[in-house]
Amino acid sequence: MKIEKYLDIAPEVAEAVKAGKPVVALESTIISHGMPYPQNVETALNVEKVIRDNGAIPATIAIIGGRLKAGLSRDEIEYLGKTGSGVTKVSRRDLPVIVAKGMDGATTVATTMIIAAMAGIKIFATGGIGGVHRGAQQTFDISADLEELAMTNVTVVCAGAKAILDLPLTLEYLETKGVPVIGYGTKELPAFYTRTSGLSVDYEIDTPAELAKTIFVKHELGMNGGILVTNPIPEKYSMDPKVINKAIDEAIAEANAKGIKGKETTPFLLAKVKEITGGDSLDSNIQLVYNNAALAARTAVELSKMK
Repeated sequence: MKIEKYLDIAPEVAEAVKAGKPVVALESTIISHGMPYPQNVETALNVEKVIRDNGAIPATIAIIGGRLKAGLSRDEIEYLGKTGSGVTKVSRRDLPVIVAKGMDGATTVATTMIIAAMAGIKIFATGGIGGVHRGAQQTFDISADLEELAMTNVTVVCAGAKAILDLPLTLEYLETKGVPVIGYGTKELPAFYTRTSGLSVDYEIDTPAELAKTIFVKHELGMNGGILVTNPIPEKYSMDPKVINKAIDEAIAEANAKGIKGKETTPFLLAKVKEITGGDSLDSNIQLVYNNAALAARTAVELSKMK
């Protein structure tokens, strides 16, 4: 399999992976579809800085001109930010077509995991994963992120599944697929904008070193699939559950009324929730990403010590 035909690994990232140094992957959908310009570019660069400040090398992942990129330049991040939703949102099913056509693509959680694994990166920090959408019993709307977690050997550090989803069904799906769901310093599943959902995770782990050991052992055992680390949003940035849930319910009702489905659903709902909350949800989103990046970097540092 000649991955190098399609994959460009930034020299700094390639050198770090080869030397066993800590590297953390980052997605690009948050840049193109997650927030407006120039806030998206500022946030993306700040996330990379957080990772560096915590001892690891950042590798923002995207597709530029049909090339899979593990590690973007500042100009490439700026390009994605300015182009925004004009860049195709790419999940697993889209990947071969976008590459074959020489197009640009912003990577979801699933596609970021795929490219990170190709580049030899074991840890990935994001905001929240996709999951089972509300009403999936009728629509079968289930994010490809869950299937990727079942298949691809990358640990994902997030603030839980996005609160717009059916969280109990998302946990059930992950259990069926054999994906360990770990709460960092908590026994409860964080709900993205809030620190708890009232649902239990599989295990609580309290230090980056213990997380790293769990990742290391899973790889040593030859078990395919990722680990989902759920890291609660910092208390000071957590939103009132009543406020955010009311906003989500309103956003979902509007999406249903407008017939919005498939991969357009999540960007629409997040934008609508931001509008309803007067921008508070976006501020919380940014802070939880920084928090996840710091934990992922510290975990990558500990993992790099294990041979």
